[in-house]
Amino acid sequence: MPLLNDLINLDFGETTNKIIAEYIWIGGSGMDLRSKARTLTGPVNDPSELPLWNFDGSSTGQAPGDDSEVILRPQAIFKDPFRRGNNILVMCDAYTPAGDPIPTNKRFNAAKIFGHPDVVAEEPWFGIEQEYTLLQKHVKWPLDWPVGGFPGPQGPYYCGVGADKSFGRDIVDSHYKACLYAGINISGINGEVMPAQWEFQVGPATGISAGDQLWVARYILERITEIAEVVLSFDPKPIPGDWNGAGAHTNYSTKSMRSDGGIDVIKKAIEKLGLRHKDHIAAYGEGNERRLTGRHETADIHTFSWGVANRGASIRVGRDTEKERKGYFEDRRPASNIDPYIVTSKIVETTILWKP
Repeated sequence: MPLLNDLINLDFGETTNKIIAEYIWIGGSGMDLRSKARTLTGPVNDPSELPLWNFDGSSTGQAPGDDSEVILRPQAIFKDPFRRGNNILVMCDAYTPAGDPIPTNKRFNAAKIFGHPDVVAEEPWFGIEQEYTLLQKHVKWPLDWPVGGFPGPQGPYYCGVGADKSFGRDIVDSHYKACLYAGINISGINGEVMPAQWEFQVGPATGISAGDQLWVARYILERITEIAEVVLSFDPKPIPGDWNGAGAHTNYSTKSMRSDGGIDVIKKAIEKLGLRHKDHIAAYGEGNERRLTGRHETADIHTFSWGVANRGASIRVGRDTEKERKGYFEDRRPASNIDPYIVTSKIVETTILWKP
């Protein structure tokens, strides 16, 4: 429908200074993204310039029907790759009318941890590798897999090229460019080991912005798959059996780790993470026990381990980090359906603030 496309792509900046702000928040399940739009009188560059808004929490599982108003507080602004122009996407968190964070607002506590002077001084950097699976809309089976059947076994698909090896590249490339347009520090993409599974990486990002950027990157991906009529899954093990699961490997460093002699700081941090293994696993995603089996490039969920260049360990230290005796490490335990606010702040709390 050419006229409809013309109207969707209409540049209304020619006739008005008004802009559209899409307010985004996380719904009651902790993984469902919600959004709604409002008109503003002109361009906005800082979240503090944006008005608070509200939504019906009884419709998202976040408030009772007799007291349903939940307040949205803008926290981060991104350019809108769908409407373009001066229009924006706004990442928000949610509060009661009295100003208290609602239980599903995990950003609030994360911001407190990232605001601690000891954490600020360490400038924590994160790079999150978000894996996901593309599913057919009506059968919830991976994209381009034979319905009810399987493609050939894993091997040719990881970073693969060709119609029989790469399923959904148009969606992935659209998402990559849309994130760059939005101002998200997306650092790369690749096809994953299971066909129709892909990965994008967000980072390096400092502190709370890692969570903001990953959530908005997920929102953009949800919107693109909606247009393509494909279902997006963050399930950590969407297909049981001899297929790789989906994770959100979290790469982490602090100022001390990036400085000369940082390897000793890294080793102390890994030791602390080992002491709190169960506590971290509990916060590292629903259904992760189906993924962390000790097979398919994972460590067993019950055992903490680390190693250099070891993709079967809980924590992997890179060869470059070992050689230069400074750098970062990768926590391979988080599942694809993590809340990045919880995971990033928990890693920081354990490695910087916790005194065993």
